[in-house]
Amino acid sequence: MQTFLITGGAGFIGSCLVRQLVARRDVQVVNLDLLTYAGSRASLEEVQDCRSHTFVQGDIADAQCVAKLLAKHQPTIVVHLAAESHVDRSIDSPRRFVETNIAGTFALLEETHNYWRRLPGDRRDTFRFVHVSTDEVFGSLGEEGLFHEHSPYTPNSPYAASKASSDHLVRAYHRTYGLPTIIANSSNNYGPYQFPEKLVPLMTLAALDRKPLPIYGNGSQVRDWLHVDDHAKALHLIATKGRPGEAYCVGGDRQQTNLEVVYAICDAVDKLHGNDVHTCRKLIDFVADRPGHDQRYAVDSSKIHEQLGWRPAVEFAIGLEETVGWYAANRSWASEVTQGVYSGERLGLRESL
Repeated sequence: MQTFLITGGAGFIGSCLVRQLVARRDVQVVNLDLLTYAGSRASLEEVQDCRSHTFVQGDIADAQCVAKLLAKHQPTIVVHLAAESHVDRSIDSPRRFVETNIAGTFALLEETHNYWRRLPGDRRDTFRFVHVSTDEVFGSLGEEGLFHEHSPYTPNSPYAASKASSDHLVRAYHRTYGLPTIIANSSNNYGPYQFPEKLVPLMTLAALDRKPLPIYGNGSQVRDWLHVDDHAKALHLIATKGRPGEAYCVGGDRQQTNLEVVYAICDAVDKLHGNDVHTCRKLIDFVADRPGHDQRYAVDSSKIHEQLGWRPAVEFAIGLEETVGWYAANRSWASEVTQGVYSGERLGLRESL
């Protein structure tokens, strides 16, 4: 039986992966999460009593904590998801992103390397460290083209720069020390349990409450949307079938402008409420754009398609409508995770010098 150590396993993507792994019934899951504002035990309610799931509140930057976990649970796979991940927050507070995404990843790599090099030969050969990153490390695309595994790194936000730095550290630990690392660069995720600062849950909850829907700039920015369930399945395949030293781009093959996404959210809310067509769209309010806002992200997922047999299964229109329905039915979850930490205010307005 394999043992997975998931860092950031109470967050959006991490909790989805934890739920999927526990449902498999053939693995043990150790879940390490600091429970910052974006991580919540409420996202793990369905697995909290499962004997195959162990939750530990702790920091990836705490070397002693990580070393003890590795020694006690002897994981065969580490999936590193713990990170600060909101671009707007990185504009306001970049130091936190450097401390968590760069220094925290370094500390985790150090302790993982110390653990791995002491494993017996057969277990050392099968061990994997999967680092979950983003397509934002590649910068911004023009009107054509796709990011791929060999795209140059040109991050444009403090968040993207911190993730690019952590990618480089992970790659260096493979090339220098032989640690069997794999990097996954995914496109924008959506789905249940996403903290309501990101576009889909923020717009959905505002629309449900008949509040203004602020759209940055003219809303023409393009993102490639990937359902979190599909992403978690890809991560399991990468962890168990992927090649050490490789990177895999994971995309939803569904490019949409931000405005198109908000239109779709509005239409789903109108459908739930039995409103006339386009009633909710009247709440849209165009506001000043985000500083340094990347225009387009889109990834070429052909490598993971061909090598690991993964393809996204959730069609965007259906997945988004189901996601809107989930937030409508789980208002108490949203209230619980945001209580005292976030009230929907605009972030990322720190002035440039």
